Amino acid sequence: MDFNQLSEFVTNHLLLVMAFVILLAMLLGGELRRRISGVQSVTPVEATRLLNHDNAIMIDMRSDKEYRDGHIVNAVHMPVKDQVIDAHLDKYRDRPLIVYCNSGSQSTQLCGKLRKQGFEPVYNLKGGVLAWQRSELPLTRGK
Repeated sequence: MDFNQLSEFVTNHLLLVMAFVILLAMLLGGELRRRISGVQSVTPVEATRLLNHDNAIMIDMRSDKEYRDGHIVNAVHMPVKDQVIDAHLDKYRDRPLIVYCNSGSQSTQLCGKLRKQGFEPVYNLKGGVLAWQRSELPLTRGK
């Protein structure tokens, strides 16, 4: 494909090309933001290893209803509206934290805030509770 064909395609399909550029920028921007924040993502299997061997704490940032409908066993509930780091989390400063939401996208922001508050190490559960369920790992219901 030469430059003339490319320019003709762009001219004839301007909306399609603009949508592609916007989606590409969003994808690259999200990945770049994640890498700059220094937040590591872990799979459900890696999270299980951290829970079992490194005494990690799971932080569930979903709504009250979502938490009651099913959450990871022994997870600390910190709803998204409460992204102010509570003093009750201070007792976990010396333990690894694994933050999760439904899909793993919102929890990255909370991971960054926790790191700025001096919590280390902080991990984001890749794929969130949905990935946890797809891995056929257990959830518990109620408070």
